[in-house]
Amino acid sequence: MVQPDPDAVARKRRLDEVFGDVLPETTNDERDDRDPGDEASDRWLREQVPPHHG
Repeated sequence: MVQPDPDAVARKRRLDEVFGDVLPETTNDERDDRDPGDEASDRWLREQVPPHHG
């Protein structure tokens, strides 16, 4: 198992103290935190597409 660089760990701790945890550990595409109402609005949007747009 690779040990983390002590300088990098200390640097991250200092940055977190100053700026807080600005960036999440996971990205949006890794989480499923969509609002269940999003599907209804997507359906409404698809229904509003004119016939000649396919």
